[in-house]
Amino acid sequence: MSLAKRRILLGVSGGIAAYKSCELVRRLRDLDADVRVVMTESATHFVSPTTFQALSGQSVRVSLWDAQAEAAMGHIELARWAERILIAPASADILARLAHGLADDLLTTLCLASAAPLYVAPAMNQQMWAHAATRANIETLRQRGVGLLGPASGDQACGDVGSGRMLEAHELRDAMAASFGDGSLAGLNVVVSAGPTYEDIDPVRFIGNRSSGRMGFAVAQAAALAGANVTLVAGPVSLPTPAGVARRIDVRSAAQMHVAVLDASALADIYIGAAAVGDYRPNYVSAHKLKKRDGAGLSLQLSENPDILTSLSAKPVHPFLVGFAAETHDVANYAQHKLRNKGLDMIAANQVGEGLGFEADDNALSVYWADGAIELPRAAKPELARQLITQIAQCYRASRAG
Repeated sequence: MSLAKRRILLGVSGGIAAYKSCELVRRLRDLDADVRVVMTESATHFVSPTTFQALSGQSVRVSLWDAQAEAAMGHIELARWAERILIAPASADILARLAHGLADDLLTTLCLASAAPLYVAPAMNQQMWAHAATRANIETLRQRGVGLLGPASGDQACGDVGSGRMLEAHELRDAMAASFGDGSLAGLNVVVSAGPTYEDIDPVRFIGNRSSGRMGFAVAQAAALAGANVTLVAGPVSLPTPAGVARRIDVRSAAQMHVAVLDASALADIYIGAAAVGDYRPNYVSAHKLKKRDGAGLSLQLSENPDILTSLSAKPVHPFLVGFAAETHDVANYAQHKLRNKGLDMIAANQVGEGLGFEADDNALSVYWADGAIELPRAAKPELARQLITQIAQCYRASRAG
């Protein structure tokens, strides 16, 4: 992975996460990137421009009204210089100003004046991130092609817990490196399924599982960054569409996911089944809420759902098939049995349980294919997804070369 001589303009907006951007500059410089920093006035209340100047080896710009820099139209020069613009942290305020096309300071002016791809790494209180205005602004930016990196979920400086944490420096560095990409999936159509499925019992109850969808969404983004044309089939999750994903299809039940995936995979080169698809569904769904019956209990008759991977592998012509196996024990044996039994090209297996897999920010994978295997050690899900996509690309190319 290299960023040698790549020109990255780092925008730093006001927020406590600005301290992480100091580490980000160092990480980018470690890969020999050429980094220049532009700060908002608010950001200078958290970190001094002198700090960023020392770390980047370049002067730091704050004001659009810097007479010396602007004598030569410095903001236009910077806008043309940048190959990538990354705003980290991206506060709720700057996301709103970008979404509305404002150019009332140096950083927002640069974003409008540059043709470079723009990426934002949101960082804010979890309630601000969940607010309808922020969600609308994010969707507007996404539709304009702005890359969304994060946010992560966890403890926040304000004491809250939830989504809104800025990604760590190494994750943002890797995203920038991947944005230039090795083109390992360039020109390929990739379908990724992600998240849980819900099987309704009545209008208010359902059978589901604890999948958050974060691993599948990270895989979709990693595939897009590797140059693929990605279709994401998502179960019921509250996650933004990853940067670069061309098409998203939202479904609820396993049957809906089955139909959507088979339709989307008709012209796909690769299918990655990262979704935690429910195995069973109730035979009968009540049109009204079921009531308690004086301790009589409730029995549900369940039927098996159609298996997406088996349906695809049974077709005479089908995509390169990558399955996932989430197991609580004996992971290797179950995964390798699934690989053979379902006619897959590759399977990524992980152990789930307390603090592992579904509800964690990181993961680890054991990846198997017909004549090989690799262990991907525990890492943040975006980084793990990048490693997995690299391995999938290698195995896909090898299978087609033969």
